[in-house]
Amino acid sequence: MATQVAEISDSVVKAPPPDCIICTEELWKTYEMGSEQVHALRGVNLKINRGEYVAIMGPSGSGKSTLMNLIGCLDTPSQGRYWLNGNLVSELDDDELARIRNKEIGFVFQTFNLLARATALHNVELPLIYSGTPADERIARAKGALESVDLGPRMNHKPNELSGGQRQRVAIARALVNNPSIILADEPTGNLDSQTGQEIMALFADLHRKGHTIVLVTHELDIAEHAHRVVHIRDGGVASDERKVK
Repeated sequence: MATQVAEISDSVVKAPPPDCIICTEELWKTYEMGSEQVHALRGVNLKINRGEYVAIMGPSGSGKSTLMNLIGCLDTPSQGRYWLNGNLVSELDDDELARIRNKEIGFVFQTFNLLARATALHNVELPLIYSGTPADERIARAKGALESVDLGPRMNHKPNELSGGQRQRVAIARALVNNPSIILADEPTGNLDSQTGQEIMALFADLHRKGHTIVLVTHELDIAEHAHRVVHIRDGGVASDERKVK
């Protein structure tokens, strides 16, 4: 499939454009390793618009995981600014970041991160519990999220009673239940066989068609090709940014 290289803007951002859900300006992350400084990110400028389906790729040590942690509000930058859905999150404290994270981001992890002793329904309820949603509404929304990923009949099963693909569907339902601004998926097929992985990617494609913004972090090219835009990270910066031409 043909691609075109997207422009990477170096201009100073005064405020994020209205349609820009993720907007970073000169994002740096530096770690102190004894007397040495390690620059994991080096001035990343990235804009992702509402409704996009973007894959972020990069080899080990490229800064890909560091960028994911910053986008996911799991960490803060050493320098630079980051807006998520109009919020300047790069200047928030840990408590404020936790609140934004729960409200704005639906996480899907390679290892599913489900509570082993809880049912699928209770696992999906968790973000709503943290946000203080009343019990009746919480249960109704969790059931709806599970039904949206075709797991309604399995909602009372625990993770050890589900297949790997079903566990990832529970994790996706949990990511959806708060109606987040973005779905951030980290190697979502990494623990699945090829066929099940393709089924999960088909589910992401369906979610994108329904209007969800999806950011997929992966090192697998065949998985990244499901996205409509691929950003390659190398040596802490954006090496390329390509959009598929339909």
